[in-house]
Amino acid sequence: MPSQDAAPHPAPSSPAGPVVEVERAEAALTEHYPRLVRIAYLVLPPGTGRGRRVLTAHSLTQRALPRTRVPAPVPPSRSAGRDGDPGYALVRLRVVRTALEAGLPLRRGAWPKRAQLPPLLPQVWGLKLFPHPGGADGLALDQRLAALSGPARAACVLRGLERLPDGDVREVLAAAGVADPDAALAEADRAPAAHDLLDSPEFDPCALQARPTDLLRRRRHLNAVLVAGAALAVCGALLSPAGDGRGPGGAAAPPYARNPAARAALDPGELTRVSPTAWKTSARVDFSVWPARGGLTGDTALLRRALAVWARPGGSVQVSATPGTPSGGPAGPPQLLYAGAVDGARVVVLHDGLRIARYAEPADGTRGAVLDLARVDGADRAGASAVVLSRTDGDVRYLTAPWVRGAGERDLRAPGSGATDLTLTDGVTPPLAGPALEPGSCSSWNVLQLTDGTGTRLVTDLGELVPARLTAGRPGATGAGGAASGAETLRTWAPFACSLSAVRSAGVRSVNAWAFAEQPLPDASGSAAWVCTRAETWRGGGARVLAQFHTPGGRFGAVTAEAEDVPACGARRPQVLAGVLWKSAAGAWYLLAAGSPGVASVGATGGVEGAARGRLLTVRAERGARADLKGTLEDGRSISGLR
Repeated sequence: MPSQDAAPHPAPSSPAGPVVEVERAEAALTEHYPRLVRIAYLVLPPGTGRGRRVLTAHSLTQRALPRTRVPAPVPPSRSAGRDGDPGYALVRLRVVRTALEAGLPLRRGAWPKRAQLPPLLPQVWGLKLFPHPGGADGLALDQRLAALSGPARAACVLRGLERLPDGDVREVLAAAGVADPDAALAEADRAPAAHDLLDSPEFDPCALQARPTDLLRRRRHLNAVLVAGAALAVCGALLSPAGDGRGPGGAAAPPYARNPAARAALDPGELTRVSPTAWKTSARVDFSVWPARGGLTGDTALLRRALAVWARPGGSVQVSATPGTPSGGPAGPPQLLYAGAVDGARVVVLHDGLRIARYAEPADGTRGAVLDLARVDGADRAGASAVVLSRTDGDVRYLTAPWVRGAGERDLRAPGSGATDLTLTDGVTPPLAGPALEPGSCSSWNVLQLTDGTGTRLVTDLGELVPARLTAGRPGATGAGGAASGAETLRTWAPFACSLSAVRSAGVRSVNAWAFAEQPLPDASGSAAWVCTRAETWRGGGARVLAQFHTPGGRFGAVTAEAEDVPACGARRPQVLAGVLWKSAAGAWYLLAAGSPGVASVGATGGVEGAARGRLLTVRAERGARADLKGTLEDGRSISGLR
């Protein structure tokens, strides 16, 4: 039984009423701990499960100790053995209040109370704790209490376990924050409980049974934690020091793996360097036989940064890749093609057998570094003729293949103007004016003309790392697809050069122009030229085909139809059929259609009706009319108009 001597200090009085010191509250909580935990256990909502309910009851009771002296609650407990102890009355009130708060539902938009959250302590690792099971009477009592609201359940406990009269129960409930204590008492009256059972062992959260938790699940969770910890430790150990582009302010992100191939791919000492004369005796003549050129091929720090950024580009690095090009690092040591200073930047060009990678950084640091990747698998002598080194203020500078003997610049829009010779310095061209890629500004289209032991060819910059090769002629024919450098083929390209902007940044490998038909105009103003241009890509798919129409005296050809991923105008199926609505000088409208050689007849249906033997069709039409074109090949197969 508590006595005045049980508390370290008596509760002093004040004009506002008695107060309870922390020491007195601690003495009451320690002495009556089992009873207070039982009160919390009975008031808590049973739906949380017996194990969780036990831990929550202990947690709420241990948190009932105040931090400072507080006013004594009114009334104090009047039950035997605790009569007149304001410390017990205080901690009991705090237990009842937090147990009621724990049963409140969580509300959206409002912070939960501490009692509504799962208990952090006490916890027992690997054990489930719950009271001893009781008989049928105890189970019935637990079910009746579960059917009551929290305030009514607290009223039953205070009545039956604490033996408080209704007046004191009403005071305690009000002090605990219950809005309507009378309603709680009335609800408790409608569900009478066997009060003597409230003191039974099955409701004692201090007399517990212990059982293990789910051992297999615990083992899986432990294994997962160990694996995650090991992974974090390995990642931390692999962080490299700054100085090679890998630091917090560097261009390369931290490494994520270590293996012999990865280490070799990041080691500048392992770079492949080819002899300057290897291309003369090699069975393959492509990027694999380019020698390492440039004034910085011995700059180990620059090469290490380039390799690190290729393997792990940091967030500050601008990365671009042609469509269909993998962006990961090299599988092993790549080949060094170039390392040097170009237009105020340090540039490194590498080749891994599948891709060309160009790393460029400012001459005064690594901030603003860029990485460009382009797929070049299957490149031949013509496709490996040049690589773009830099673009500055609309100018383009190229690195040419070691077998290139001469280079020149020419305007594809002016076929009769000739080429301007360029001086190559260690394979690097001076800056060339880039082609006009903005719509409506195409007054010229500058290309690079290269000469080697096999002939002369043209390449053009389409905004990517590897320039596209320009060819002309019927696809698939013997000797076709040759260099677009002869007078006839230059005249073929001239009206259609500006259409190359339609295939910019598409991973284009080569573009062929084929003048497949010439059609007399119905007003006797001459003949119009039909040309189809086909842009092949490095990845194989995504080829673009344009059918274009050019009238005498016109500066540009007009695109009349375009398609993607079709065999038309290609080596597998060169046949093509296209049409256009054309207005004569007299104001009359006509449907003009033309097919490639091998088309035996052409017909139009829909908005315009007409047919003709041969591969040319001219039919009067209305402005805005639409027609479907069908043709028949000489072997009986049908062909549809390009669209």
